[in-house]
Formats: sequence, structure tokens, C-alpha cells
Amino acid sequence: MNQRQQHETLSEGVVFHVHGVTKVYQMGEVQVHALRGVDLDLYRGEFTVLLGASGSGKSTLLNILGGLDTPTDGHVFYGDRDLTRASESELTQYRRYHVGFVFQFYNLIPSLTALENVAVVTEIARAPMQPQEALQLVGLGERMGHFPAQLSGGEQQRVAIARAIAKNPDVLLCDEPTGALDSRTGIVVLEALQRVNQELGTSTAVITHNAGIAQMADRVIHLADGRIDQVIVNATRLAPGQLSW
Repeated sequence: MNQRQQHETLSEGVVFHVHGVTKVYQMGEVQVHALRGVDLDLYRGEFTVLLGASGSGKSTLLNILGGLDTPTDGHVFYGDRDLTRASESELTQYRRYHVGFVFQFYNLIPSLTALENVAVVTEIARAPMQPQEALQLVGLGERMGHFPAQLSGGEQQRVAIARAIAKNPDVLLCDEPTGALDSRTGIVVLEALQRVNQELGTSTAVITHNAGIAQMADRVIHLADGRIDQVIVNATRLAPGQLSW
């Protein structure tokens, strides 16, 4: 059975099928093995936390899932599409129409209001949400006319989340979205992510080194030294306000 046939036998609930993925970076004369044969399925509508220390490979894996990087070996299927065989043009289309990204730093345009920052993305999407709707979903309905400098760090991150979801992506990939925030502000941001996952059904993967956040996930993928060390299914998900940081 080849990789495509193997993928087609999977249930329709699988949004990503990762098989044998390795990633090696050449740093001068040194080879850095960021991923070492990762096998993983991520499911439609699932809230997944990828947990691990710095250097464990979690950001590399997320970047490969998002089409920002390509593996050295192995396959990554998104639906029936093998991303590892996609051209750069195809990966651009994939990122534009199917994936929303949230990073640790907000990357907002300082000269645009919150509403305008979100609207920039909806102009290139196929079936976008109204920017106002996206901001209301993350609890910023009263802050739409404010510029980034007039917003707190948590509010700026929620604008970034609104921007990511406004194009109605199938998948939301978040790299340390609370890494620059204190615990109280981080909880507000996590509440916004949880709301998006529950109300829109967006498949959500969150990278963190904060073990406390894992308690709000459907599944927790532990990475260590470029490998999946452990997978835990949470029988009960905690609300962000119940998390112990």
C-alpha cells in the first residue's frame, strides 16, 4: 500500500496525516535533526496542544503542517492532498485559503485600526467572515476603532486571532500564543481560542512549553528531541480560567 492509498483508508475525521516526517537543517558543517520520524494524525474540530521544551521540534512540526516549511523526508497529508509534493504556488494557495496562523508576537500593522488589521486578510479570502464578526467573537466588539498602540498585549493578540479566523480557515495553528503574556491576560487569549474552536469547529493546534495549558486540550502531544514522546487524551477538558500555570 503506497502513502496515498494508506491515507485514503483513514476516517474522514482526519484533517492531517503525518507519516515518517523528518527534518534536518544544515548549519554549516553541522546537521541539526529537528524532527526524527514523526507519525501523527490530527482530527477535524479537535483542540490539540503540542507540548515540549525549546528545541523539541514542535515549532518545526507546526511550520510543516502550515506549509511554511517542508520536511526532509516523510509525508504530510491535508485531506487528500500531499503537502510534501506541492509546488510553492500550491503551498501559497493552501496557506491563503485553508490555514490561519497566530504567533507569539502579534505582527499587527501599527497604522491600521483593529478593524482594518482584520479587514486586510478578508480581502484575499474566498468566503471570509465580516471583520466585525471576527472581532466580536474574540471579545473586542468595543475596541474595533483602536490602533495597536492603544491596545494591551492581550487585546493585540486577540486582534491577531480575529485576523487569523476572519478568512474562515479550516485549521488554526498557534505558536506560543500566550508566550509574551502574563497568566491573567493569557487566560483571556486562551478563552478566545477555545471559543473559536467550539463555535466555528476550527481544528486548532497550539504550541506551548507551558504544561498547564495542556489541561484544556482534547489531546496533548508531547514532543522531545524531535520525536513524539507521549500522547494523552484528556477525559475532561478544563476551562482556561481553571488552569494552573
